[in-house]
Amino acid sequence: MILPTAAEEARFWALLENAWAGRGPEVAALRRALVERAPGEDAFDEAAQLEEHLDRVLGALHEAAADLSAEELTALDRVAERKLHEIDRADVHEVTDGSDDGFLYARGFVLAMGREFYEAVARDPRMAIEDAEAEAFCYLFARVHEERFGDYPETGSGISRESCSNAAGWPELGVPSNA
Repeated sequence: MILPTAAEEARFWALLENAWAGRGPEVAALRRALVERAPGEDAFDEAAQLEEHLDRVLGALHEAAADLSAEELTALDRVAERKLHEIDRADVHEVTDGSDDGFLYARGFVLAMGREFYEAVARDPRMAIEDAEAEAFCYLFARVHEERFGDYPETGSGISRESCSNAAGWPELGVPSNA
């Protein structure tokens, strides 16, 4: 099982922050509001406004990744996969709701909002937002890899980003543990 390195995680978060940086102070304030609100406090309006910017943010991220090597893209996809897997938990699903795919996309939104929001949700799932999704982010680096090299990367992580695959997050389902 291959785990992301600290340097790979740092690069992942830096690329994501750089993609958000061009959106301006109003968008930065909306992202900050997600992190600074009380757990469980409604942030639907802020999330909806941020979702309107996601296409441009993900476009900037795609552009930043377009010239990376297969190894670099695989490492970034491994980070995304690991982060999505870590918040694949029943307590997070309880807040975000959704089908299996919908829950994956909800976790994609959590991750796409950046490290601070991701860590806030990981600590306290009540920080998550119901019905906020970022489907395109869930496989962004894998898709760039496919565009450049003809296939999705083999991360070697031994885990899945798909919903209900994290045994520790869904103990009541009896999912076999593989990471």
